[in-house]
Amino acid sequence: MILPVVKYGHPALRQKGARIEKIAPAIRQLIEDMLETMYAAAGVGLAAQQVGQALQLTVIDVRDAKDRPSTLELNGQPADLAQFMPLVLMNPQITPVGEPAPGPEGCLSFPEIYADIVRPASVDVVGLNAKGERLEFRCGGLLARVVQHETDHLHGILFIDRMSAATKQELRPQLEELRAATRTALKQQGG
Repeated sequence: MILPVVKYGHPALRQKGARIEKIAPAIRQLIEDMLETMYAAAGVGLAAQQVGQALQLTVIDVRDAKDRPSTLELNGQPADLAQFMPLVLMNPQITPVGEPAPGPEGCLSFPEIYADIVRPASVDVVGLNAKGERLEFRCGGLLARVVQHETDHLHGILFIDRMSAATKQELRPQLEELRAATRTALKQQGG
């Protein structure tokens, strides 16, 4: 089922996600729904907060992003990215290993808003997959950027929090308009 993606101004986006301790049927269903929602929105990542759930859960798939390559290493060896996607990541912990580099980012919760964000070029990731099994990998390029962007969501951090002051100031009218529209919609829903 395609879920509504909450937009900037919705309180769920600022909630820190609870750790997932057990892969209950509701979690499996949420993973399926999040993947369907991400693909329907043509996104490369989606965090549980973006569908109104305060959980440490994100789904990622960068296979279609041919213009922005990704790297993946398992046990220190290059791995086939396509075999690893879609990636379901629960309770992720990331450790920066690459030098910080700027790169373009967008977010399904911020339609039509894009900015260059400085993030480490590669990261080590530890978490759980959809079956609750431990995952450990190093990634670079777009995948590293998406993992960091989505992990931020799981802690209530938004990509606008990582923008330079000048970029945020430049985007302020669009951000304020989006936040106001979201708050108006929430009031109309009685939220």
